[in-house]
Amino acid sequence: MEGATGSTSRSGIRRLALLIWAAIACGLLAPGGSVRAEDPRTNDVRTDDAHAQNAILPTPVTEVAAGVFVHMAPYQLATPRNLGFIGNAGFIIGRDAVAVIDTGGSLRAGAGLRAAIRLRTSVPIRYVINTHVHPDHVLGNAAFLEDGTEFVGHAALPEALAARQVVYLAKARELMGEEAFAGTRIVPPTRLVTDTLTLDLGDRPLLLEAWPLAHSGTDLTVMDVNTGTWFLGDLLFAGHVPALDGNALKWIALLDRMKQREATRVVPGHGPAALSWPEAALPTERYLRRLVADVRHLIQQGRPMTEAGGSAASEAGEWSLFDEFNPRNAVTTFHDLEWE
Repeated sequence: MEGATGSTSRSGIRRLALLIWAAIACGLLAPGGSVRAEDPRTNDVRTDDAHAQNAILPTPVTEVAAGVFVHMAPYQLATPRNLGFIGNAGFIIGRDAVAVIDTGGSLRAGAGLRAAIRLRTSVPIRYVINTHVHPDHVLGNAAFLEDGTEFVGHAALPEALAARQVVYLAKARELMGEEAFAGTRIVPPTRLVTDTLTLDLGDRPLLLEAWPLAHSGTDLTVMDVNTGTWFLGDLLFAGHVPALDGNALKWIALLDRMKQREATRVVPGHGPAALSWPEAALPTERYLRRLVADVRHLIQQGRPMTEAGGSAASEAGEWSLFDEFNPRNAVTTFHDLEWE
């Protein structure tokens, strides 16, 4: 058992490690990837012409159910070209209002999503719902301020954004450059969800649920009751390796609970526009279970945390961006398991 000084030191190191992880989570690392349309591994938000003209073009979206549209983001890290729009986002059109679910990683990303909405409807954009704290899902919020929109999020989201905003904004500016970053700022939620909340878009109820610590401490899901479409945010990954900013064991347990729910389709935070449920949960769950098993094996062998990133790699070759995210996932899990 470690003494008080050692314990305090370890706690401080862990907090520092988590802050660094927050700074580079969800692609805020370095430019990467070539561009090819229609492929979520490479599909960029804008074309070369749009880049040259500094134009705001409507973000490409897919209608996955009646009135439910999803932008399938590329499997990339943040770059000037992709505007930091590297997490899925979408919107739901009701009779009286629109709800936006996540907004991309910059003001320009959010503006493109707003343009896509305006191509399809003129009804008010009443709600912007953020599924969690990560910058690729929230930094486009400011594009909707002039609409008189109400911003909705997990009860823990304002504090998490306040703690990370300086790092998130500085890193986004560095990686995307001034043109792509211009005008980007943090817009926190003004309506908080502690358990469940129902929003009505006009004969179109949306069920919002705030979840306990899992992928992060700020996870919120959105169910479009009429179509059975469930936006899961980063509680679900497909193709893109999961990014852990919470606790792997608690994430596994939450997925077990969520698999008992019925849904016609689910929208992951990263991956295809829509997937069948509960089958879609299996790859994320498998990854997390193997990560935990790998890290436990390292700990049982008495190997140090510094080896976790390179050794806890049973899922290598199964996911895009594995080398960029798995080492941090392994270190986070090592911290959680070393004293179990």
